[in-house]
Amino acid sequence: MTDHPVDIADKLSRVSEHWAPKVVARLNDYEIKVVKVQGEFVWHTHEDTDELFLVVDGELTIQLRDGDVRLRAGQLYVVPRGVEHCPVAEGEVHAVLMEPRGVVNTGDATDSSLTASYDDSLA
Repeated sequence: MTDHPVDIADKLSRVSEHWAPKVVARLNDYEIKVVKVQGEFVWHTHEDTDELFLVVDGELTIQLRDGDVRLRAGQLYVVPRGVEHCPVAEGEVHAVLMEPRGVVNTGDATDSSLTASYDDSLA
């Protein structure tokens, strides 16, 4: 870890692909990741952990089976463990995620082309 502040905007400027989270910091057993998203993701569940979405820029909809959650810049939402969800962004969205170390972005949706490889190159 570094003793310098993490500049979220700078880290996001280094991200070029969508739906590919990059670790930028660690907090105990958790990882803080930045991600750019656009379009529709895949319906999935994280059975063992909650997942925090904090929108930095743009508007993100998190589809849930019982209703959608819409987030604007500066807003966050925690998807509870075991809740099936599908993020959707009409335009490009910049976001911060927080989840335990080793969580796969597509959760239980193992056959997805959107499953990202682990990347801590920005940490």
